[in-house]
Amino acid sequence: MANYDNFNEFQLDVFREIGNIGSGNAATALSYILKDKVNITVPVLEVIGVNEISNILGGPENQVVGILLSMTGQINGMLLFLLEKETTHMLLNILLNEDMQKFEDISEIGLSALMEIGNILSGSYIGALSSLLNLEIRLTIPKISVDMVGAILNYPAAIFGEMGEKLMLIEENFFTDESSIKSHLLIMPELESLEVILKSLGAI
Repeated sequence: MANYDNFNEFQLDVFREIGNIGSGNAATALSYILKDKVNITVPVLEVIGVNEISNILGGPENQVVGILLSMTGQINGMLLFLLEKETTHMLLNILLNEDMQKFEDISEIGLSALMEIGNILSGSYIGALSSLLNLEIRLTIPKISVDMVGAILNYPAAIFGEMGEKLMLIEENFFTDESSIKSHLLIMPELESLEVILKSLGAI
């Protein structure tokens, strides 16, 4: 059975292509949300360990915003968006004119806005995946958490630990003339669903 620990280069390329299409959709969605033209860099996709993800995000004790959604339907699994403080501050400032100094300052309206952004961006990637596979994939209502990186990653690590020691991470930079948004997206299909994806795309 397919496993995150033994991805080959061709299988990574398949998911890179999904990331490219999804990021294009996400840039269009962000452009509408921010009311500004949004460009993107080529997304970086890696299959890496949870500890490495923590280091990318400033260490396990660094605070971030995590937005978790579940995939259901013909593909099952989870998506987790991770936003660092600088990106969170910029988004809230543009959308709500909130001058966030600390994560504790985020209002309920701000949390709702971030959840909606996570929902829209996740839909961009899942829409790309669904179209390529011609399969129905639904997303649950997002859940949001403001916590240390290590604490937020504990949940997917516990669920996916039995499937292997690595997870699939897409890093992207979206930018306008005045600002830059960096997102970290963990895509975690269950192993049975991962096999369905790879078979459907001719990668196994």
